[in-house]
Amino acid sequence: MRIFLAEGTPSGLRFVEKTNWSGQGMVCPRPRFTAMKSRQEFGRAGVYVLLEQPEGSELPTAYIGEGDPVRHRLEQHNSQKAFWTVSYVFTSKDGNLNKAHIEYLEHRLVALATEAKRCKLDNGNTPGKPSLSEADQADADSFLDDMLLCFPVLGVTIFEKPQAQQPSQLLFQITGKGAVGNGYESEDGFVVRAGSTVVQKFVDSIGPHIPPLRDELVKSGVLVPDGIFYRFAQDYEFSSPSTAGSLVCGSNLNGRDFWKTTDGRTLKQVQEALSGVQAE
Repeated sequence: MRIFLAEGTPSGLRFVEKTNWSGQGMVCPRPRFTAMKSRQEFGRAGVYVLLEQPEGSELPTAYIGEGDPVRHRLEQHNSQKAFWTVSYVFTSKDGNLNKAHIEYLEHRLVALATEAKRCKLDNGNTPGKPSLSEADQADADSFLDDMLLCFPVLGVTIFEKPQAQQPSQLLFQITGKGAVGNGYESEDGFVVRAGSTVVQKFVDSIGPHIPPLRDELVKSGVLVPDGIFYRFAQDYEFSSPSTAGSLVCGSNLNGRDFWKTTDGRTLKQVQEALSGVQAE
């Protein structure tokens, strides 16, 4: 995979390509769109993701769309949508993506983001699945697979579902006010397992990003009411063990100190043992 800085700076327009792939990704910060929109790449058919990571929020806001060409749709969003700060655009360098292809890609990306529940999706409607021949759908699915490899490299994780716990991964537990959370470390953060419980009442001094995160997880069905608690209806990945632990217990805490194995070792102690650092 190759990332090219079109303006010679990481804060400008970037292109991402993969070996033996006809696709091309563009990462365009909103302040650079007006200056860059005349480039030929924006004149192709493609699919795009508009994204914003609000300060102090665990969940980004995202909008997924398609355009033929994408330039016209992005011009509309630049004047009409206030939230986004960066666009991720994917097109085909050989022009092989037609309208049905990009509508299918939009449909699949919205479905994946809805299933992963790792963003606030700004799409008002769920796009329908267009009619494609078996061969065309196979081509579109192959293109999608390559896109999904590019997104994490670019720091976009809204389509990622937590991978199942591996036998080598330790299980950690945290308790607070009767709530019990079980989880494990992941490559991107910390996964709380389905069945874990969450307190309904937070301390007044809780971090400002925790209550809206809890509300969003309730809204999306990740958390469901369970007596005096909420319960995780599915495994869910957080950006850090501290965010996961603070949500479960309803108070600010350092997850490395409070998530513990069944034999009482903290996450911090386990991490330090694995890295060869002597714990204090």
